[in-house]
Amino acid sequence: MNRLAAMEALVLVVDTGSFSGAARQLRIGQPAVSKVIAQLEEYLGVRLLVRSTHGLTPTEAGRNFYEHAKRAIDEAEEAVLAARGAGSSLSGRLRIGAAVTFARLHVMPQLPEFLDLHPALDVDLFLDDRNVDLIEGGIDVALRMGDLIDSTLTARKLGQGRRLVLATPAYLKRMGEPVSPSELPSHQAVIYDQRGGGSNWLFKNGSAETAVVLKGRVRATAAEGIREAVLSGLGLTVSSEWMFAPELKSGQVREVLMQWELPSIELWALFPTGRRASAKARAFTSFMEAKLFTDATTDFF
Repeated sequence: MNRLAAMEALVLVVDTGSFSGAARQLRIGQPAVSKVIAQLEEYLGVRLLVRSTHGLTPTEAGRNFYEHAKRAIDEAEEAVLAARGAGSSLSGRLRIGAAVTFARLHVMPQLPEFLDLHPALDVDLFLDDRNVDLIEGGIDVALRMGDLIDSTLTARKLGQGRRLVLATPAYLKRMGEPVSPSELPSHQAVIYDQRGGGSNWLFKNGSAETAVVLKGRVRATAAEGIREAVLSGLGLTVSSEWMFAPELKSGQVREVLMQWELPSIELWALFPTGRRASAKARAFTSFMEAKLFTDATTDFF
């Protein structure tokens, strides 16, 4: 039994939740994957996987083996890259987590160039505005906005940007443009009902501070919903600049209260706890950092 191949098969079975999913990625038949896992379990003397209504799930021993196997595979890949030289193309599969709107506006447009640089690399995107468990999701790197609550995560700060009060010109013409934060409660606000959003905000202008509680009939748990509601003229919103980057550039939305500052928002790259970030995850992180924060052609933050 090829132990590295067996470890890779186990990792893919856990990641995909099925023998057939692993077989498709390995480009072999499902019976071959089942046989490899059975041989691995016999060799180790423990049960690694159990069947459930949700598919195949790892036992406690299987989860422990999965973590060590994934780390071993990453280290083997890095050894190959080191032997071939730092400029070598990456290969295998990179699993990326990100919020839906951020990925659509700022990750997807950069993927063609990144994949051209690494033609042997495949990418899986796990898009969710909620914070998904990286280990449970088998995610190699996640891009997240806002404050980090879980201090156990391995994190790298990529940069930070502004929060703004935004509305369409049509809404401002109809309802009037606020000239101070104290006027905001009289407006209809579209409220982002996720961590990093909400209705309570502190505005600063030099030494002056004003606390505001937004009011509105529309709340949404996904940034896509906030965007559509604002663009439909349902109200103004407090948003990170990235969420409306194209519309700010085109004039479809306008920033108001520009002399007042809101708390900035940070962009982080997060990696699974307990293991060194893979070469693929580190390469993607550095690529995105360069594109979003140092590329003069990119209007970001």
